[in-house]
Amino acid sequence: MSDKLAEFTAFRQRMNERILAEDNQVVRRFFALDTQTYKAGALDVKTKEMLGLVASLVLRCDDCISYHVAQCKEAGVERDAFFEVFSVGLVVGGSIVIPHLRRAVDLLDQLESGSDSDAAACADHA
Repeated sequence: MSDKLAEFTAFRQRMNERILAEDNQVVRRFFALDTQTYKAGALDVKTKEMLGLVASLVLRCDDCISYHVAQCKEAGVERDAFFEVFSVGLVVGGSIVIPHLRRAVDLLDQLESGSDSDAAACADHA
């Protein structure tokens, strides 16, 4: 796993645990809703993760983009499909998405050059 991805994953996990340790039902329910949203239903997990990646690109959230790139890779999204997803995010979001697209492709390159277990380390979206 790349150092950047390992650091991101460890921080996410630590902070999620810290946040969920608080006695706040709204936060807990939102995290649970987010987790439930990405489970298979009428749409499969792969499709939902690709939708999450497009939304994250358009919203320009690098943490979310990293998470969804890893989850898409884990779900079996192939490179050509990634670039179709990237193109939808770029067309919808405009040129301001380009810096985020660069980071997404950099992470994809890292995941493709490393082990496929890298993506699994980013479990639990919220």
